[in-house]
Amino acid sequence: MTVGTQVQQALADARSVQANFETFSLKTQDETAKQMYGNAAKQLQEIVEGLEKRMEEIEQEEPQF
Repeated sequence: MTVGTQVQQALADARSVQANFETFSLKTQDETAKQMYGNAAKQLQEIVEGLEKRMEEIEQEEPQF
């Protein structure tokens, strides 16, 4: 498995977890939990953006991606 493939997988996983946290935030009635899930989703958004940037770099270095 290449680094590019691993980064793609990490990006997909991070997006999935972020979506889960957003869903949890919307479904819970507990305000503390809602805030916690919302904060976790925001933190994951930063990670997703970093991974997307890295994917762009990899794609420029290795066009076959």
